Amino acid sequence: MGKDIYQKLAHHLDNLPGGFPPTENGVELRILWRLFSPEEAELALHLTLIPEEPRVIARRAKIEIDEAADRLEEMAGKGLIFRLQFGERPPRYMASQYAIGIWEYHVNDLDPQLIRDMNDYIPAFFDMETWKKAPQLRTVPVRKSIDTTREVLTYENAELQKLYGAEALQEGMGLWQDTAQALRT
Repeated sequence: MGKDIYQKLAHHLDNLPGGFPPTENGVELRILWRLFSPEEAELALHLTLIPEEPRVIARRAKIEIDEAADRLEEMAGKGLIFRLQFGERPPRYMASQYAIGIWEYHVNDLDPQLIRDMNDYIPAFFDMETWKKAPQLRTVPVRKSIDTTREVLTYENAELQKLYGAEALQEGMGLWQDTAQALRT
């Protein structure tokens, strides 16, 4: 393991929805080198965006389940991956995107060199042309259409919607319109 493990990890992170694009000067590799040990980088390659138990990741990484569980827990504690646990069930681990994810997990333990490296990386990472082609987040309706009508609400209606919700506001508007119609006739 050497520099190539960080190139593999950078490619793995770049394949996640948030991306992690390469640069000419390799600053992204320096960032990963500062955050991940070679062993952690190797294990991170076996994580997906689906939360999985250590036994599943261990099988994929071809290591013992106990070793995987210990290393995954340590990596989650260091802010390198994401950990979920529900009740008494075994914890599940998943890959974290660089942003929003790994970078934010380290906001309280940044060192000057990591900040300098990130400042060098920001122009490549936040290339607006890339984000225009494939935005990180978008709405995908499932079995429903999304109402795209927009209206400017009066202050009173905005307060009603805030207090009672859009459906109650619509119902109230309907009653008001019925009352106004009845008064006109």
